[in-house]
Amino acid sequence: MRAIGLVISLCLAISAHASEDIPDQYPESALYSKPVEVIPHVWSAIGATAPPTYENSGHNNNLSFIVTGDGVIVVNGGAAYILAEALHQEIKAVTDQPVKLVIDENGQGHAMLGNSYWAEQGVPILAHVDAAHEIEERGNQILESMKRYNRDKAEGTFVAPPTETFEDKRIIEMGAFRIEVLHLGPAHGPGDTQVWLPEQSLVIAGDMAFHERMLPIFEDTVVADWLKTWESGFEALNATYVIPGHGHPTNMAQVRRYTRDYLIYLRGKIGDHLEEGGDLADAYYVDQSPYAHLDTYEELATKNAGRVYEQMEFE
Repeated sequence: MRAIGLVISLCLAISAHASEDIPDQYPESALYSKPVEVIPHVWSAIGATAPPTYENSGHNNNLSFIVTGDGVIVVNGGAAYILAEALHQEIKAVTDQPVKLVIDENGQGHAMLGNSYWAEQGVPILAHVDAAHEIEERGNQILESMKRYNRDKAEGTFVAPPTETFEDKRIIEMGAFRIEVLHLGPAHGPGDTQVWLPEQSLVIAGDMAFHERMLPIFEDTVVADWLKTWESGFEALNATYVIPGHGHPTNMAQVRRYTRDYLIYLRGKIGDHLEEGGDLADAYYVDQSPYAHLDTYEELATKNAGRVYEQMEFE
């Protein structure tokens, strides 16, 4: 356990130097960074904390895998065929166990467009029913958006829907691992999925949890629901180790500070603004300076404030 703690401490030390200004940390691969072993047999290729670009090949989320002893489970298809293929090469360098399942953390492009590679390998793909619906409804639009920034790196990518779906929970017993694939409730977006390893006290949190980059609030993100799911489901896991959707492996205190606490802070600022009779135009500029050090702050802070105002205006 002490060795595991040292790995997490190292990841946190590295994260202090993480920057969205670094275009690529692993030039010899399509991946943004080389996978690291977070705890024994659980690996993650940490993506950029910047928006998706040609330079990072769209690898701006975490692509994880679990070497169970009886096969490998991959968490996230990746944003393009080229990324899934590159991840598979890294898996083969670690183990000769076959990939037996891919789990998509949601229906966003960075989670599912690389399904195209895994589908060609004949690997089953699991997603929540709401994520599967998102892929069905918006998959081609998401693909075209990826092609615009990834250009030639989009070659081979197509929309490959999940072959299996679940609603609340899927339990997988494979090798030495019990793996709980969870949908704890509405949070960041449709079909948010967490992969919980109870015996290791590690959660691959997906977009439930952020800490190095500012979280985005989308049109379909209901912040009040996200907070309820956090308190009733995610916090109750009491995980020791957290691999977030974006950024380096960390702990619950860090993701609580920059996810739950940020959402509460922003709702508080918007609530004060509403009580003072403020309008939407001024709501964009409520004070979010305590979070200005986070990557993607410039891109997201004003949008987040506007969307929270629109949600709270008629509460």
